[in-house]
Amino acid sequence: MKKFFLLSIFAFLFSMFVSAQVNSNAIGLRFGVGSFNGAELSYQKGFGSSNRLELDLGWGGNSSNYGLSLAGIYHWNWNIVEGLNWYVGPGASVGYYHYAGYEDRLGVALGGQIGLEYDFNTLGAPLLLSIDSRPMWDFLGDTNHSLYWGGALSIRYTF
Repeated sequence: MKKFFLLSIFAFLFSMFVSAQVNSNAIGLRFGVGSFNGAELSYQKGFGSSNRLELDLGWGGNSSNYGLSLAGIYHWNWNIVEGLNWYVGPGASVGYYHYAGYEDRLGVALGGQIGLEYDFNTLGAPLLLSIDSRPMWDFLGDTNHSLYWGGALSIRYTF
């Protein structure tokens, strides 16, 4: 058991230094749940072999409560096994939100993102599938200065 534990720690630390092969470009949809229920048009631009910028234009809600947002996240990517990567990075967002019975508001938030992705390019298909979480702290628009937390499933076409 001790050997397995030490080997696991070594593998994790090694994966911190093995960068993932980031795609030059990827575009698709990010479907969110949690604080933001809706979808985002998502674009990723790769920089080098292990860094990228993600830009997401999001919308969601219903007839009485809705929002529109733009988020930017910088990712550092690491490879776990061929095709399977994890990523983390800081980001920010700005959004317009309407809640029935309240004044409309402009929100500005800071936070980050952490996720796990599988790059199907290793199997010959130009697809990237990911699951992530993006906690954001709204420090301007929300009077409670709330922490918004949600998860998302994304599918993107890589080119």
